[in-house]
Amino acid sequence: MNNILSMEKVSQLWAELAQWLDVWVLSYATLGQFVLLGVFYLLAKSVAKKVDHHVDKVAEGQSLVELFDRLVEPLYAPIIFLILVWLAMATGQTLLLPVYLFDIASSLLLAWVVIRLAAGLVGKNSTARFVAVVAWSIAALNILQLLDPLIAILDGAAVDVGATRLSLFDVIWGISSVFIFIWLALFAARLIDVRLKKVDAITPSAQVLIIKVIKIVFVSVAFLIALNSTGIDLTALAVFGGALGVGLGFGLQKVVSNFISGVILLLDNSIKPGDVVQVQDTYGSVNALNARYTSIITRDGTEFLIPNEDMITKQVVNWSHSHTNVRRRIPVCVGYDSDVEKVMAVLVKAATDNNRVLSNPLPQARLMGFGDNGINLELRMWINDPQNGVRNVASEVLLEILNVFRAEGINLPYPQRVVHIKDGADKL
Repeated sequence: MNNILSMEKVSQLWAELAQWLDVWVLSYATLGQFVLLGVFYLLAKSVAKKVDHHVDKVAEGQSLVELFDRLVEPLYAPIIFLILVWLAMATGQTLLLPVYLFDIASSLLLAWVVIRLAAGLVGKNSTARFVAVVAWSIAALNILQLLDPLIAILDGAAVDVGATRLSLFDVIWGISSVFIFIWLALFAARLIDVRLKKVDAITPSAQVLIIKVIKIVFVSVAFLIALNSTGIDLTALAVFGGALGVGLGFGLQKVVSNFISGVILLLDNSIKPGDVVQVQDTYGSVNALNARYTSIITRDGTEFLIPNEDMITKQVVNWSHSHTNVRRRIPVCVGYDSDVEKVMAVLVKAATDNNRVLSNPLPQARLMGFGDNGINLELRMWINDPQNGVRNVASEVLLEILNVFRAEGINLPYPQRVVHIKDGADKL
């Protein structure tokens, strides 16, 4: 009896499977959609090649277009394929024709395009994986026809905040919108930054100021657009924004001071990226001017983050502010039995032989005075590359001077002290 029931159940399942295959797989509607999807794929590949060829011609010498082409080139065929599928879906729905395969194909294609675009733009593995999981999950829910019921469930979990209805779907959509719009704003600002750096007519400090203003404006507009897309009344934020501004004014005085100081540094052009500066004991080149701090990289690779306020209120030596010519003074002391004129000639020659020392103006040696232990001289020389270091060139010249002094028999004096012993010291 059990065997008979099992056979009947298997026969019933087989009949249902055969019916499903006949209706959904072997039907003329399904075969027609398969054929159209194949035609759309071949057409998309052909059109994508022509589009890529045309964009390559336009992108020659255009940095922004080249960047866009590198990011979107792998997506030409999928996007064209997706557009054709959407058009076929719209036509089929209008004519009341089956479009279930088109719906599945559009969901998969859209998820793949989003994932590929996120991987190219974001670049971070963790963020790209998160976007991939979200995109494939939404595509799977849409294919299984569970996306709309899930949205209805999330929208049903709501609370009333005053006259505003706030649902779980609104919260998820709002957070997603804020992240997406702000990310798009920062990406657009980066594109403009790449373009500005190629404009020689704009000074580096002006470039930094312009890009900072653009980022602030873009992020602010993106945040407002994201809030508006969630249905939040922006006028309701006026009172909250005023209270928040007062709180920030009292609690973040240093942050605001550093920000304003950074803007002043950019406006007066006193310090710009690439300048060689010295702030107290920190010597190096300016790597970046940020909203809160100035990044200075020293010769040993250490990066110091100095608050912008200190760059204005404290003494800053800018070795390359208006020009890059820097004079180095090297003190030298020789014995009183030395030929001073010969020593001065040796000093000048040692500086002239160094390839970093400028020949115009010429290096010069000066007699500075008579010391306790010897004759004091000073070598004065000019360089025009302080970004390569100012102490190392002095070390190279001093080493050459020492070698010549030893070869020529010129003595370097040692400290000498004369001790007088008074009579009767033995009585102490």
